[in-house]
Parts: sequence; C-alpha cells; structure tokens
Amino acid sequence: MVDISALIDHTLLKPTASYDDFKILCEQAVEHFFCSVCVPPYIVGSCKNALKDTKVNVCTVIGFPLGYNSCIGKITEAKQAIKSGADEIDAVINISALKSKDFKYVDKEISLLRKTTVNKTLKIIIETAYLNKEEKHRIADIILKNKVDFLKTSTGFTPTGAMIEDIRFFKNILKNDVKIKASGGISTYKQAKDLINAGASRLGTSKSLQIIS
Repeated sequence: MVDISALIDHTLLKPTASYDDFKILCEQAVEHFFCSVCVPPYIVGSCKNALKDTKVNVCTVIGFPLGYNSCIGKITEAKQAIKSGADEIDAVINISALKSKDFKYVDKEISLLRKTTVNKTLKIIIETAYLNKEEKHRIADIILKNKVDFLKTSTGFTPTGAMIEDIRFFKNILKNDVKIKASGGISTYKQAKDLINAGASRLGTSKSLQIIS
C-alpha cells in the first residue's frame, strides 16, 4: 500500500486531540510512510521536532475551518506556522467573499498567501460543498493564476467532502499546472483509489490506517 500511503496527509484536527494523540499521529506517519501529518498550528513545532530526521512533512491549517478570518490574520498565522516549522500550508478561502462575487478580494488574499509561502507547499481549501459550478470555475481560475501548489476540496467539516465529479471537473481546468488534494469523508481504500484515478495527487484523511489496512 506504499503507493497510497505516500499520497496521504495523515490528519488530526479534532478540537479534543491531546498531546499524546499528536505524538501517536507522528509515529504512525513514520511507520506507514505517509506524506505528512496535518495538524493545528499550535502543535506544529512539537510535531516538527518529533519528525526530525524523517521524510514526513508537517502540514498545518490556516483560517480553519470557516475561512472568514481577515486577510491580515491569515497571513500572520501562515508566517507563524512557517516559523514554527510547517512545510505545508492548507489555507481556507474566504467563502463569503467568493459567494458575494468579490473575486478581487479572493484573488488578493490568495496572492498574498502565495507570496508568504514561497518555498513551501501551499494548498487552498475551497469547500466544494458550498459552491456552485460557476463559483468552482472562478476559484479554480484564481488558484491557477496565482500558481498555487494544490487545490484542496474540503476542510472535512462540511456535509460532503471529496467527490469524484469535482476531482474530474477541477482536473479538466487545472491540468497538470495545479495539483488536487481530495479531502473530506475519505475512509476506504476503494474511495481513495477512485479519487486518485480521477486526478487527485494527495489525500487528506483521518482514516489513514483504515484505508491502508
């Protein structure tokens, strides 16, 4: 299962997770060759230390999970996360601004996040469950324009997460210029494999062990 494992961001974003839970997460990531651990910003430094001398990256979330933090707040949060040792940044877009058709604001925010994360992997979470087809197309174009590394489908905190049809839709727009991280509700090996076959290059899941077993 190494082919699947290497594409997984082993995720723990529950508000009740303890220090011991994050320690175990890191141990599991090393044991099973996961691409990264995806954790809250405050624990990034501890996870980075736990994973030193390994190939596992530390990923964290910005503006999570609702995305309506101020732009300055997100930039500050991203800078601090990188300072703490984050290798990858998963930032939630301002969904309210996108729904309001304030594409200029959305573009500016993503542009600033891209500039802040130079030499780091930037994934933009768009929350597909809340978007119509036109909004999905507009945000994909903005992400493409700003040379983001990944479009990420979901925080996992919405009614629906990664959908095959969305992966295909975005792959058709983004081609190979921006990768896709499927996230939200991924819990089986078949589901993971189907998402990869549809065009996903990374999987975000808290069910990593269940998938590879």
